[in-house]
Order: sequence, then structure tokens, then C-alpha cells
Amino acid sequence: MANLFLIGAADDCGGLLPLIRVIVQVIRIAMIIIPIALIVYGTIDLGKAVIASDEKEVKSAQGRLIKRFIYAALIFFVPMLVGVVMNIVAVGGEGDTSSWWNCWSSATQ
Repeated sequence: MANLFLIGAADDCGGLLPLIRVIVQVIRIAMIIIPIALIVYGTIDLGKAVIASDEKEVKSAQGRLIKRFIYAALIFFVPMLVGVVMNIVAVGGEGDTSSWWNCWSSATQ
């Protein structure tokens, strides 16, 4: 693996490969940590409401938990969908997309 912090390297990304790699890693980590945190916080809220034995609060906490599940799924799947769409555009697009594709391939390895 090439040095992550080698700025100005000759690549298809115009020297931005280290920055793109860092951004890809941050997105990958966020795709895992944020959904887990949302589900844990929703479960804690629901647990507090159940312990309080307030029916209105339990219903409210259930609604928040469902919304957090939906947000977690979106946060997990939207970056993957964008990646799939970008791959389809790169493969099926007209013109010279080889430099962009080479940059993306080397950044996501």
C-alpha cells in the first residue's frame, strides 16, 4: 500500500489521492458507527419510557425508535447507492472516464 500522506504523488487524482482516501475511510467508519449509535440511543429512550410506565411516553419513544431505524438504514445504504451509481456512470459513460475510474479504484482499495 502506498504512503497515505504522500502529497503530490503522480496519480490520476491530480495529487488528491491521499485526501480522497481519508474521505473514503471517514465515510466507511461513519456508515458503521452512526447507525449503531442511533439504534442504541433509540433503545435507551424506549427503555427509559418503559421503566417510567407512561403509556404516552412509550408510544412517543416507539415512534422515535422507528424513525432512528429508518435514519440508520439511510445512512448505511445511501453511500453504497451513490457508489453503485457512480460505477454505472463510469462504466457506461461516453468520453474518457478512465482517469476518474483509475482515481476512484486506487482510492477505494
